[in-house]
Amino acid sequence: MFANLIRGSVAALVVVTGLVSSAFGAGFDVNATITGLALRGVDPVSYFVNGAPQDGDIAITEVHNGATYRFASEENRDLFKQNPEKYLPQYGGFCAFGAAMGVKVDGDPDLWKIVDNKLYLNLAPSIQERWNKDVPGFISKADENWVGLESVDPSSL
Repeated sequence: MFANLIRGSVAALVVVTGLVSSAFGAGFDVNATITGLALRGVDPVSYFVNGAPQDGDIAITEVHNGATYRFASEENRDLFKQNPEKYLPQYGGFCAFGAAMGVKVDGDPDLWKIVDNKLYLNLAPSIQERWNKDVPGFISKADENWVGLESVDPSSL
């Protein structure tokens, strides 16, 4: 039932996300905007360095996997360039709970959690609240599902 609620409430967003990602070369494995911008411009390194999301500077960017990431400082960009996988959100920046439910929906950079040095995003406060009730279980299920979801157009789910 919850998966149906997610599907119904964000169907348009999923379609737009899929179209946008593929139009700019990011593929279906990265959640990006119409301009190819990932994480809505939030610096992915800032979660780990500052302990909170920080908006990136439009002049300090790096393209990875077809998506553009912004950084608050050149130091953060350099850290990212050395090891992007360390800082990238899991499931391409899509909602971690959605991935556990077998769908790809938007991940909000302000609804986040670092678990075992990995960044996870969620769609909405109520979804993050539900995800927080069994983080290890949902991560396990999302990891399992992501194998089949990663390269799939979100609108086809």
